[in-house]
Amino acid sequence: MSIKRFRPEIWSAKLLVALRKNLVYGGPGMVNRDYEGEIQEAGDTVRITSISRPTIGTYVPNQTVITPEELTDAQRTLVVDQSKYWAFKVDDVDKRQSKGDVMPQAMSEASYGLADVVDQYLASLYTQAQAANQLGTVAVPTSNPEYFYKNIVVPLGVALDQANVPSENRWMVIPPWLHGRARLDPNFINAEKSGDVGQAFRNGIVGTSGGFTIMKSNNCPNPTGDDYVVTAGNGTAISFAEQINKTEAYRPESSFSDAIKGLALYGAKVIRPDALATAVASQT
Repeated sequence: MSIKRFRPEIWSAKLLVALRKNLVYGGPGMVNRDYEGEIQEAGDTVRITSISRPTIGTYVPNQTVITPEELTDAQRTLVVDQSKYWAFKVDDVDKRQSKGDVMPQAMSEASYGLADVVDQYLASLYTQAQAANQLGTVAVPTSNPEYFYKNIVVPLGVALDQANVPSENRWMVIPPWLHGRARLDPNFINAEKSGDVGQAFRNGIVGTSGGFTIMKSNNCPNPTGDDYVVTAGNGTAISFAEQINKTEAYRPESSFSDAIKGLALYGAKVIRPDALATAVASQT
């Protein structure tokens, strides 16, 4: 691809599409993008306003005097404070001698690398789950295939139930080693056997269990040793905003090559801590 045929808006769009296909923690249904809006520069903010819930009273005909209460509002701020860049070049000689167009492959690799960084950032937000939903450390022995379901899936589901979190579209992200043990559990339904062939391995989806869509990721936080954080929730918990803000092509002065650099801006906010639940799974 010659720099003369480069169209920043086209490649930015392609990169965004590829990025979203590679996300796990930021994939469809995992976060909401309700407040994404227009992001132009790092440090931009999205202000999220919520209204208090009205009191429900008992009405007695001819007796109850209705006095409307004044609702209060609260405002949270989603700060777009994450700025990442990438840059690569293709030498004119290599481009001439290569078979096929290397640009799509290079942009795909850039999107995969960016998705990995974004997912690590989103995974780190597990610490903001409300205290009652943080279940602590659970040792998962290899000798009991159903231990994962009984001691992680069910308790996390109960924690979300008690927080009045909708049961629809619940998700859970687990590390690969725990997925290996879950496959031995009859309560775990592999994605490829669920009847939706297209769903299998899409954005890390590996199966279902206990009302959760189970995702697998190497970015599950590892606070210490063999302990890995299993995070569960639904799409109301985290609001995420992203944009590929700049994508530029240029000719470096120090070489005969075409180069591309890009800047990505994003940020996230836990807007419903009660809609997140965590457990620390320990290998034993």
